[in-house]
Amino acid sequence: MILLTGPRQVGKTTLLRHIDNKARSYITFDDLNHRIAAEQDPAGFVERLKLPVLLDEVQYAPSILPYIKMVVDNSKEKGLFWLTGSQQFEMMQGITESLAGRVAVIRLQGISLAEEQERMDLPPFLPTPEIIKARQAVAQPLSSMEIYHKIWRGGYPDVVSNDAKHWEQFYESYLATYIQRDIRDSLNVTDPLLFHKFMQITAARTGQLVNYRDIAQLVGVSEPTVKSWLNILHASGIIYLLSPYFVNQTKRLIKTPKLYFMDTGLCAFLTGWLTPEVLERGAMSGHILETYVIAEIIKSYFNAGKAAKLYFYRDKEKREIDLLIEENGTLYPIEIKKTSSLGNIHCDAFKVLGKLSQPIAKGCVICLASAWLPINKYVDAVPLFYI
Repeated sequence: MILLTGPRQVGKTTLLRHIDNKARSYITFDDLNHRIAAEQDPAGFVERLKLPVLLDEVQYAPSILPYIKMVVDNSKEKGLFWLTGSQQFEMMQGITESLAGRVAVIRLQGISLAEEQERMDLPPFLPTPEIIKARQAVAQPLSSMEIYHKIWRGGYPDVVSNDAKHWEQFYESYLATYIQRDIRDSLNVTDPLLFHKFMQITAARTGQLVNYRDIAQLVGVSEPTVKSWLNILHASGIIYLLSPYFVNQTKRLIKTPKLYFMDTGLCAFLTGWLTPEVLERGAMSGHILETYVIAEIIKSYFNAGKAAKLYFYRDKEKREIDLLIEENGTLYPIEIKKTSSLGNIHCDAFKVLGKLSQPIAKGCVICLASAWLPINKYVDAVPLFYI
């Protein structure tokens, strides 16, 4: 059994129906009739299913999960149930309790740059010579404005396939659907306009440390409400909360994370940057470039079916490394810069990692350079279109 999770409109159902479009029956719990039937008689609903089946938006019918477990336990046949869900909150709790050890959970996000450039057979991004060379051989060069067009456009399949021809209409509809179905109906958020304001304020802070008090004051809600709403955005795949690096894992969990929108098109729409040219020249250009890079690296791990160990580093003197990738006990440091000139890249930040006891690999600066070049013997400049 598989569960494919991810935000709305990233193509979960389309992907699964493309893989198996004949033999498998299909039911969506976006249909209120199916939802009511499953809620009123979950045992009977599961008993009447035509197997194998694809159950779409299963978070709306968590009561059927124990009965799916019974069917799976009593059958030797694999793959009877394929599930999708655009939320992970209550659904994931139900999966943990009912289907632990019986379901493979796969996360899907919007279309990545690697998918657009048809180089999905490469391993997840890591700044090693072998992996960078492999990308160098197949990556298609992009100018800085081509990069910002992709950042502004976003990665949702409908927007990518139409090259953002109906950009505003798509994101207006997307937000209305997300807030109406996933937020107001499912999570009892009583003021959708206030939640929309919260999303706008949150989007303006992408690539920055989360400041719960600041967001609460601007939105006009309590800090616990902000924390709850951020957890909702995180659980539904809208944002990613990047933990700080500490040797002590407990500190990683309690210290303030950095916030990144997983789709930069949605982030640009929420913050009112209506063209890529204005976005590139605007006050958010550096933060949204960093957001794009972080999201693309995360996607490279998701798409390879791997769990990424990603952190940022910040010490008491506020010296910071944008990203640390932990692989086999070694840390790979990455900085992200909006520059194409090696003369504008300063590598002093990398020196702060020397005091860590964990092994530190050669780092890189992902930037708008057109070629992979050494900055010094410890750090390389890597073109952004390699990610």
